[in-house]
Amino acid sequence: MKTRAIVGVVACLLGLLWIVQGLSSTKGSGMTGHRQYSVLGAVVLVIGLGLIAWAWKIRKGQQS
Repeated sequence: MKTRAIVGVVACLLGLLWIVQGLSSTKGSGMTGHRQYSVLGAVVLVIGLGLIAWAWKIRKGQQS
């Protein structure tokens, strides 16, 4: 359960970073300004949110 939540948080942070880089909001990377990284970042962000929700659901089920 904790592993899913941790991986989910890391995926969300990574997805946000990729979105920001793809939209040229940060400089200094080969990913800067390439829109496909924004799309990939959004996909990774959604996966991360799914992992967090899954871990949350499992935790709620164990408390009952």
